Amino acid sequence: MQLFYNSEINETTKQIVFDKIESRHIVKVLRKNEGDILKITNGKDFLFDAKITIASDKKCIVEIISATQKPKPWPYYLHIAIAPTKNNDRTEWFLEKATEIGIDEITPLICSNSERRVVKLERFEKIIQSAMKQSLKFTLPKLNNPIKFNDFIQQDFEGLKCIAHCEEHEKNLLKNVIKTEQKITILIGPEGDFSLGEIKKALEKNYTPISLGESRLRTETAALVAVNTVSLMQE
Repeated sequence: MQLFYNSEINETTKQIVFDKIESRHIVKVLRKNEGDILKITNGKDFLFDAKITIASDKKCIVEIISATQKPKPWPYYLHIAIAPTKNNDRTEWFLEKATEIGIDEITPLICSNSERRVVKLERFEKIIQSAMKQSLKFTLPKLNNPIKFNDFIQQDFEGLKCIAHCEEHEKNLLKNVIKTEQKITILIGPEGDFSLGEIKKALEKNYTPISLGESRLRTETAALVAVNTVSLMQE
């Protein structure tokens, strides 16, 4: 199944006009014709069937013929706050793979030891959208604006709050603190790890210190291990 994405579509939408880039992809690359059926999601757990009425590579128009609400395939709400890596490709790899596995919210976290403090949210958003379509999911993860660590932990998050760090403090394995069907927020630090001050502040805000195993992991690897661990523990 080929899945398309349109954020504006809802249950009352009757017609969609695709932009020039998407229209060319549909008509020239996929060779779709008038009368063909497209599968479209709005990233909000809906799947729409749409019939092509005008197969133009400049303005492809479709008519919505059905709308189905799809249950989210994972029973938890997972929010990963991750320090963007110096090599942007590594963060993009995490975004792609986390979306494929199942994640609800992502926040770029600016820390004391962050080597990258500027991110291209538009690029990140495109990667997330592409991964959602490729993995045939109907839930688009929420991508937040970058935020400083101190500002982030002042927010009041429901459910389990965790911080993964490399210091020799007492920590629990993530798999041992997860419960089923809960809201989970996990902080993943930069290449130089969280500072001692940041760890202390997180603990004061009732974040649970966690370990992701014996190996010392790269930032993006640690974040993906966290996503996959949460996913596996719900099965």
